[in-house]
Amino acid sequence: MSGHSHAKTIKREKNITDQKRGQVFSKMARVISVAVREGGPNPETNSKLRLAFEMAKEANMPKDNIERAIKRGAGQEPSGEQLEGVIFEAYGPGGTAMIIEGITDNRKRTQGEIKQILSRGGGKLVGEGSVKWMFERKGCITINFQLLISNSQFKNKEELEIAVIEAGAEDIYWREELLDVYTKPDELEKVKRNLEEKGIQTESASLDWVAREEVPVEENIKETCRGLFEALDENDAVQEIYSNIKLP
Repeated sequence: MSGHSHAKTIKREKNITDQKRGQVFSKMARVISVAVREGGPNPETNSKLRLAFEMAKEANMPKDNIERAIKRGAGQEPSGEQLEGVIFEAYGPGGTAMIIEGITDNRKRTQGEIKQILSRGGGKLVGEGSVKWMFERKGCITINFQLLISNSQFKNKEELEIAVIEAGAEDIYWREELLDVYTKPDELEKVKRNLEEKGIQTESASLDWVAREEVPVEENIKETCRGLFEALDENDAVQEIYSNIKLP
């Protein structure tokens, strides 16, 4: 099982320039504002906002930016934007399935932009429900094994796997030295808390779309998909990108 957002992988692997960092903060501000608008500004009662705060912390987003995003979501600071969450389904190169999550103030414009990006990258938009059935919603917690090793917490990966399963993990998946821990959507925070109580530091926590079955593709298709994922990630409205192919 491998379902981590390719957008997250891109951010981890690429050198983050000032321009790219600004784009990441802008995207995170939208996530926070929408979460506040939908569930209120109190993270104790708004689980979506708590997750948004975790993501902002992971991205080292400045406190001032977070506070402004909260105010915009609560209507205390006018922004001129009417933001809404959007999900687009698509086929990528080689017939791979994709789910693209975003936040936009103009659905039609964003749909047109994504359609163009997909077309240039060998993909195409499809109707609602065409590929979503190939995925399932899961909580995903990422752990950096090397960080735990450096702190002498675990001797090997097997010890960590046992501790993670004891914490309530539904499934696990290794990406070299990163361990993705999968949970039921409503158990994400509980499992994360259980891990932290065991002294296991987590790198990120999110609700992801996980492919029910991965499709093997040739290396040239993988390279084309990587290029497409990067092009999609450059769009300001795109937040996360999921596919049913296996990428490092």
